[in-house]
Amino acid sequence: MWIFTRYGFFSIACANNTDGTINPDSVMVRARLHEHLVSLKYRFPDSELGKAAILSWDGRDYRYRIIVPKAAWVAALAKLATEQTWSNFKNETSRFSRAKKADFGYVEALHRIWDVMHRLQVQEKREPEERGFSTAEADTLL
Repeated sequence: MWIFTRYGFFSIACANNTDGTINPDSVMVRARLHEHLVSLKYRFPDSELGKAAILSWDGRDYRYRIIVPKAAWVAALAKLATEQTWSNFKNETSRFSRAKKADFGYVEALHRIWDVMHRLQVQEKREPEERGFSTAEADTLL
């Protein structure tokens, strides 16, 4: 799962057990920027997420990560959802970055991502039938 928050961009994946198998009860909250995990930990200082160590591995797809029980991540996600008070995410992220004196690279990246996803929307055919789905199949997509 990818999640874009005012605190940063995170990629969440199940962590592995010591034998290399997937542990469905533990997740890696991964980030491209150390600052993003620091900001997230600062938001949840008394939680397992806030107390977890930021691990760093050069050469990995995501250099920085925190490993926590999935339940701790679910609790953090619920709080992130309930704290939303803005109507425009990019504007809120810009405001938040200015308040924290953070680098605007993340805000600029969000605008580029918005553009990529907007172009995907523009290219989409409007009706499911135009994409080769029957009405019944289209209903299952919703």
